[in-house]
Amino acid sequence: MSNALKNVKVAPNSATLAEARHRVFDFFKTACRSLPTVMHIYNLDDVTSISELRSTVASEIRKNSHVTNPKVIDMLLFKAFEELKNVVDMAKQRHHIIGQYVVGKQGLVQDRATKDQGISPFLKNFYNSNYS
Repeated sequence: MSNALKNVKVAPNSATLAEARHRVFDFFKTACRSLPTVMHIYNLDDVTSISELRSTVASEIRKNSHVTNPKVIDMLLFKAFEELKNVVDMAKQRHHIIGQYVVGKQGLVQDRATKDQGISPFLKNFYNSNYS
């Protein structure tokens, strides 16, 4: 199943920031090329699309755009390749993938407004004061 990642190796160190940046782009290309396999393995067609997963990968990469140390970028790339390999090798289950990459961290909070419509003002204040 992981034919797409068998020949991918993480280089030992980036000498410059430009080289590290180039390696980040290479990782993004590799991740995007493996997304159809991930969609097939985890049967995600009913939940998301490849373009949504691609934008999730891009946003995860953008979270660390402020990092300028090549050694730190190399460490983050190593962790990213490890995560990608775990996903492609089915080391995670479907609900892990959906929770981490489809729904996301704030996905469950967005449904909160529709559930609060039938609740009394007292309970709304109680929930807000105790769980916020």
